[in-house]
Amino acid sequence: MSAELDELRAFHAKLMAAASNSNDPRLERAFELVPRHAFLPPGPWKIMVNKGYYETPSDDPVYVYQNNLVALDAEKGINNGEPFLHAAWIGAVNPRPGDRICHIGAGSGFYTAILSVLASPGGSVDAFELDATLSNAARQNLKPYEGVTVTHGDATQVDLPPADLIYVNAGVLAPPPSWLNALRPGGRMIFPWRPADRVGLALLITRTEDGGFDAKPLMNAWFIPCVGAASTQDYFATAPDARAAWSVRSLWLTSERAPDETAVVTYKHVWFSLASAA
Repeated sequence: MSAELDELRAFHAKLMAAASNSNDPRLERAFELVPRHAFLPPGPWKIMVNKGYYETPSDDPVYVYQNNLVALDAEKGINNGEPFLHAAWIGAVNPRPGDRICHIGAGSGFYTAILSVLASPGGSVDAFELDATLSNAARQNLKPYEGVTVTHGDATQVDLPPADLIYVNAGVLAPPPSWLNALRPGGRMIFPWRPADRVGLALLITRTEDGGFDAKPLMNAWFIPCVGAASTQDYFATAPDARAAWSVRSLWLTSERAPDETAVVTYKHVWFSLASAA
């Protein structure tokens, strides 16, 4: 069975590398090195399909090396994210050796581990997880991985360290200024943007040399809300529809630049624009 599992994991890693749309040859090896089943609760596992959970017939790890959502906490609706989606995200943000990475919403640490492998040698990952049970699990699961720290707490309420990459795994209405300020020039941030109930998309932010933030919508994406960054209390404008959201090309801090006629939607601290930051 172990030989069969190794073969399946290798094939799954090959598919993950293909789903990443990246030419980085390290990705397939990183996906193969990190065992997904080691970051899950004991099997049998609950697999989510159409908002319902279905239990695997046994605790055989072969069931989790598919493009599926596996419950970390079914009662709370918290899952280990869809593999091909995360492969595409990781390919888009291109983690590099030496990068300092912040992972917000780390869950039990599976994608944190992959990010740490890709940041090696010389890089580090600061992981944040609000759920105490999951943060404890992540801390244990990530002990074999170098340069990783796990913080139990609300990442919206702390000053993040200077980062080359911020990887967010919870739905965000508007990213806190502390996250944007943490990005170094050329730094990337990817997060699930939820500007309206029926609009959810992955947004890739890149900090320009002059301090602006280019924005690139990537794909539809739906995550549980990010506590502290998903409230409508800071809403200053009508929620954009899907077409308007997909037209966003830059993001600005209101403290640095006042909203103008290109604004798609404005929040208390940030606004999204139709115009490029360049």
